Amino acid sequence: MSLSSTIKYGQAALAKKGEDYFLNQTRLPKDSRQSDDIIFKNDILNWIFDGHNGLSAAIFSKENLLNNIMSAIPQGMGRQEWLQALPRGLVAGFVKTDIEFQQKGMFYFHHIRETSGTTVTFVVIDGWTVTVASVGDSRCILDTQGGVVSLLTVDHRLEENAEERERVTASGGEVGRLNVFAGNEVGPLRCWPGGLCLSRSIGDTDVGEFIVPIPHVKQVKLSSTGGRLIIASDGIWDALSSDVAAQSCCGLPAELAAKLVVKEALRSRGLKDDTTCLLVDIIPFEQPVLPPTPMKKPNLLSSLIFGKKSQNFGDKATNKLSAVGVVEELFEEGSAMLAERYSDFPLNSNSGLVRCAVCQVDQLLSDGLSVNSGPYFSPASKPWEGPFLCANCRQKKDAMEGKRSSRPIRTA
Repeated sequence: MSLSSTIKYGQAALAKKGEDYFLNQTRLPKDSRQSDDIIFKNDILNWIFDGHNGLSAAIFSKENLLNNIMSAIPQGMGRQEWLQALPRGLVAGFVKTDIEFQQKGMFYFHHIRETSGTTVTFVVIDGWTVTVASVGDSRCILDTQGGVVSLLTVDHRLEENAEERERVTASGGEVGRLNVFAGNEVGPLRCWPGGLCLSRSIGDTDVGEFIVPIPHVKQVKLSSTGGRLIIASDGIWDALSSDVAAQSCCGLPAELAAKLVVKEALRSRGLKDDTTCLLVDIIPFEQPVLPPTPMKKPNLLSSLIFGKKSQNFGDKATNKLSAVGVVEELFEEGSAMLAERYSDFPLNSNSGLVRCAVCQVDQLLSDGLSVNSGPYFSPASKPWEGPFLCANCRQKKDAMEGKRSSRPIRTA
């Protein structure tokens, strides 16, 4: 594309519990960029951590997730190579952060076992390319000049995601509602032990390992007409649909638009939860604001215009992007199985040492699990066909697949 992009920001938040943490308009660290001879003008990060059962997991993730993601991406890459490696780096960074919180976080705060958790929506903007990784029920939507509002995330709520319910039960968890007096069931579906409504998060050390930190990742490329991202916690989405949120701020400058989204959510539902909205306009350079366009339904002709570069689906959520002729889908994968997220990862071997694909620690090959090796922890384990994993990360992988537990379970 010949035109360069520029970024306009808006943010608004109201606290009920004080467990939301967010960041807007931060560039990638210089030492994490791909090579010295390439200038990355719009490597921008935006994220929301929506904590629950305390603040510690959200704080720990805010302080460690970015470094863990960057350390998982090889240095010295060109722009396109780096963007292609980013989805895999996001998976490694999320899993490593969860492992570290499990190991350190349980006694990290006030020397007591910490059982909080957090959702994460992590957005990287590089020029016209947008990459979103998410666990939990915070959401990122895209409003383009095509007039169609598209989800760039998948909600990991047990109530709404049948695939995640099946995965949790297959991994040894139980799904059900709270039982009250006389056997009546109330509230949303939860997984037990723990009673969490979500199937993916970082932290939550008091529930089973079937609550996984492996993110859904989606990467798209906008046309030079640009688009608007609305990144928000569930305090917004419990009150507003994606379409209503987009329409409530259509045609307004980003800063004012974010405030109006929060105001509309409060008008609809009141302040019942932390309510955070980040709004990012990706627009042609020197264009003051993303112009409004009427909402319209997808049609067959526009779906034929849309081009898909690769197809990598782990979730079956409705995908409106196929109806938008101005967006190119580059990548999507939502599988909770680590093997499926690393199936084509190259093995890195140097002087007898290999590097764990998740924690990035160099070890002797005999100290972990190599590509195509046989069962490692138990005869019931299937051969691992991914990259090298150290013993600790292989234990985490097996636990997430229901083969063993690597975290203590709190009982009543």
